[in-house]
Amino acid sequence: MSGDVPLDGPPHAMKRWVWPWDVFLLTALGVVMVVTARHQEVSPAARAVSVTALALAAAVWVCWGRRIAPRDDEGVPEGGVWFGVVLVVLFVVAVSAAEISTFALFGIAPMPFLCMRVRPAVLTAAVLNLTPLPVDLAKQSGWEELLIDAGVAVLGLTFSALIGTTIERISAESRERARLIEELEASRARVAALSHDAGVAAERARLAAEIHDTLAQGFTSIVTLAQAIESELDTDRAAADRHLALVLHTARENLAEARAMVTVLAPADLQGRSLADVLSRLAAAHHATCSVESDGFPTAVEVVIVRTVQEALTNVRRHARAATVTVDLVRNRLTISDDGDGFDPGVRTGGYGLRGMRARAEQIGARLTVTSAPGAGTTITLDVPS
Repeated sequence: MSGDVPLDGPPHAMKRWVWPWDVFLLTALGVVMVVTARHQEVSPAARAVSVTALALAAAVWVCWGRRIAPRDDEGVPEGGVWFGVVLVVLFVVAVSAAEISTFALFGIAPMPFLCMRVRPAVLTAAVLNLTPLPVDLAKQSGWEELLIDAGVAVLGLTFSALIGTTIERISAESRERARLIEELEASRARVAALSHDAGVAAERARLAAEIHDTLAQGFTSIVTLAQAIESELDTDRAAADRHLALVLHTARENLAEARAMVTVLAPADLQGRSLADVLSRLAAAHHATCSVESDGFPTAVEVVIVRTVQEALTNVRRHARAATVTVDLVRNRLTISDDGDGFDPGVRTGGYGLRGMRARAEQIGARLTVTSAPGAGTTITLDVPS
């Protein structure tokens, strides 16, 4: 998957904290602290105690709660239970000093759900919301205050349940996304491994075709010429000298091709030459006629055209015993024809020639057609994409 977008680090269920929670919780506590500080129905000392307890609750969230919130992928934040205990203690102190601070529940009640498992968080939220009732009983408050605090407790429990459910749902969705991301990363790794293996196999096939088309054919020619020279040394010295010169020429070409392979360049024939020049040179070397009426193909296409002509002409020389061979490149069609022995294209052979030509044609989206019959010559047609 080459177009895949990389992930920025390993997947996490959620960020270390979500800044809107900071704004909401601290704003709620700040408003209640201001209201409590201005509440004249309790003594200044009680107001100071209550405001201090609420301020400590805010500090505990900033310095402690925010570090363990939100929960990690397993939903078990370390230290969450002790965080809940501290919150309860501070809230009890604040409410005992000034009952007006009961409204701080809107800022404190969501905190357990961010820092604890669901069940302990629900239990902690329930304790927080029910705290004003025993405080009222201890102060022997009237029924009116008890009813007000009971109503606030019900509202607080409802609000806490909604907040807790929302947080848990977000956390669950986040953990599911993290799991899917991990599976995606594993799938990407598997696809990358398969792509690597496929690339290695394709490269091996390409090298096999290159070696067959160049070095192997060159060495075959050298062996054939050497055998001819051996028989001509005593009978035809001039022919032996010509064949020896051809051996040197073929060996130099093989060396040039080997260097081109090592540097992963185009065929040495194409370096500094036009396609028409290369095809004419190949045809002349095999005593074939050549006609080129098109040029300007991409390098990859030119490589396939040259290799196809090389392979076809080599096969003609080795097998066809043809009197006439033609190479024609008109527009997007390459045709190599001979009037040699021909063969049955349906019979599989152990050679790599035709298979290599077809494999290279497929790499550029071209179509290779072989028309032949025993005694009727052979025509190879390569239609390259426009």
